[in-house]
Amino acid sequence: MTRHSLDARRLLCPLPVIRTQNAMKALAPGDLLEVTATDPGVLQDIPAWCRINGHRVLGSTRSGPEIVIEIECGSR
Repeated sequence: MTRHSLDARRLLCPLPVIRTQNAMKALAPGDLLEVTATDPGVLQDIPAWCRINGHRVLGSTRSGPEIVIEIECGSR
């Protein structure tokens, strides 16, 4: 398991999801991706994308304008 991070701050929908999708392509099953974003839409969009694509959201936190979502890469 390797931990990775993605800075999606100041990007608006659909770019945070697209960047997350592109980052996940390079990960192995079990790897973790921490996405930092400022668009509140990611709280719905990224979990929905994960359900469709077999990944798992481990949690999310919000501190001021920043949202951090931790994703575990599933098997493809």
